[in-house]
Amino acid sequence: MLKPHVLNESLQAAYLFNTGQSYRADKFLGVTRNGQELTFRVWAPHAEEIHLVSAHCDWAIHDDFAMTPLEETGVWEVTTDVLDEGDYYKYAIKTRDGEVLLRTDPFAHEYEKKPGIAAIVNTDSYKWHDGLYRGRQGRRDKLNQPVNIYEMHMTSWRRHMDGSYMSYRELADQLIPYVKEMGYTHIEMLPITEHLLDMSWGYQTYGFFAATSRMGRLQDLQYFVDEAHKANIGVILDFVPGHFIKNYDALYQFDGTPTFESGDRTIAENVRWGTWNFDLGKSQVQSFLISAALFWLEDVHFDGLRVDGVSNIIYINQDAGKEDWRNEDGTAYDYAGIAFLQKLNAIIHNRVPAALMFAEEATAYPGVTSPEGLGFDFKWNMGWMHDTLDFFELDYLYRPGAFNNLTFSFMYTFDEQFTLPLSHDEVVHGKKSLMHKMFGDRYNQFANLRTMMVWMMMHPGKKLRFMGSEWGQFLEWRDEEPLEWRDLEDGLNRSMQHFTAELNKLYRDQHALWEQDFVPEGVDFSQTDEGYRGTMAFMRRGKKASDTLIMAMNTLPVQKNDYRVIVPKAGKYEVLLNTENSDFGGTWKHIPTEHEAFLAGDHYEISVILPATGALIIKQKKQTRGKKNEG
Repeated sequence: MLKPHVLNESLQAAYLFNTGQSYRADKFLGVTRNGQELTFRVWAPHAEEIHLVSAHCDWAIHDDFAMTPLEETGVWEVTTDVLDEGDYYKYAIKTRDGEVLLRTDPFAHEYEKKPGIAAIVNTDSYKWHDGLYRGRQGRRDKLNQPVNIYEMHMTSWRRHMDGSYMSYRELADQLIPYVKEMGYTHIEMLPITEHLLDMSWGYQTYGFFAATSRMGRLQDLQYFVDEAHKANIGVILDFVPGHFIKNYDALYQFDGTPTFESGDRTIAENVRWGTWNFDLGKSQVQSFLISAALFWLEDVHFDGLRVDGVSNIIYINQDAGKEDWRNEDGTAYDYAGIAFLQKLNAIIHNRVPAALMFAEEATAYPGVTSPEGLGFDFKWNMGWMHDTLDFFELDYLYRPGAFNNLTFSFMYTFDEQFTLPLSHDEVVHGKKSLMHKMFGDRYNQFANLRTMMVWMMMHPGKKLRFMGSEWGQFLEWRDEEPLEWRDLEDGLNRSMQHFTAELNKLYRDQHALWEQDFVPEGVDFSQTDEGYRGTMAFMRRGKKASDTLIMAMNTLPVQKNDYRVIVPKAGKYEVLLNTENSDFGGTWKHIPTEHEAFLAGDHYEISVILPATGALIIKQKKQTRGKKNEG
């Protein structure tokens, strides 16, 4: 039977939602439980009537499930003890034109498996076991911690023999130990918010508060995050607040009128992505999206969000056919989008200070990671990515004349707090895998890939690489199939995987590679003007002088037998990593690892053998107690 409503608290919650101040609107809208009773609430400001429909009324409109408008708030509600956990439901919305629309619940925490999109009652809680991890993260300086991300697409990392998806719990048992063994610090998932089309990879979302049912229930995903945290692995969600699925039974024209999108179709439609843009100037949309972000951070314990499509949010001219759009002031800024991102980041940093906020942003918009700008913690460095890949695709003959592709990034590396991404976008749709991009025959491709990975790891900025690149998968990523794990039957692929694990471990252990990523004190560009020789060397510095690392890199297939590397002071230096080590797939079996510095003019140097198409990472050896080096 139906129960009376509690209006005072509901009215207050509806007011906050309507004014853009409800930052956990999912605690009010959607389904909430009070004992055996469930209250269903939905925002549909222009609806004439709304009924809750489910199998309990044969999916037909029934007076027992009529929803009541909450005064003039646009919120409708009904309380019942008939539905329970696991029941499917939708809303039958009668428009002012008399049409009846079946809509799913935008705030649901679970939906039926594709192709259906009925919402499912899911109010079950999860008992967490990650308190120690969360406590440690809360005490860390998040800008000066190691961040080395394994970006992955959960349904194509691995599959069962029959091609079916692995569940969240199966992935917890297999993916998390693998990522830990490989030495990554974080896992980043392509969007797992509920979506219909597999080939959209989750970027055409309709369930902003629900994990896709392809791999299990929300509680199964929470188990995955819990297990990752117990293994000291952070988890980041790819979050898509700019646009949503085009289907007519989800958010679009939700109550028969533009509700979540603009009333101007040319603004609302995203032609390039086949989606609808959110109207980010609407206060209710702000409440909806900020609540979704905080749901993933607070209730699912994600450690951060990578915000997709930031350029599309902050500019009005990013879509096909809109390239010439301008405001009256002559700019192409989307001021509502900019204000929304500033608000999103400010609220998240206030409520979840440890959360890592990444911007996928490809333009020169200033202050993406400034508190006075958009307020993100990190910005993807797309310029570094394109320039680096362009360089390592080049024939050796042309590299000396193209060294600016590498060194140009030093001109702006401290303009923002950058993450260096080698992401899924670069290994799909005919772009070829990272391995396939590398110049030369198979041996040289591996040598170039190892060298490029050292270049990436030594360069200031946090790190992100897409799955499969760790062993040099040759085929580009195909979302409908698992990774080519059979590659690891090949010795070169196994050696590349071993190299990646060793490089990742070195990154995590060496403070110089992450402790001062965003300040000039963290790097000394000591030998970056040697493009004519195809070589480069520079230093990375931690907060302690003893943490300094030196990289020497050779991008040409000619060994340098007496390569002089500038070092910070006198003493003995050791090679921590040589990309041409035979264990990594190279040819060097007997590797000189110790070098004595000598005075050369006003600085110290060491002489090393710099391998062809290879790189060295070097560090001063710790002094033996009782002895003191010169300088």
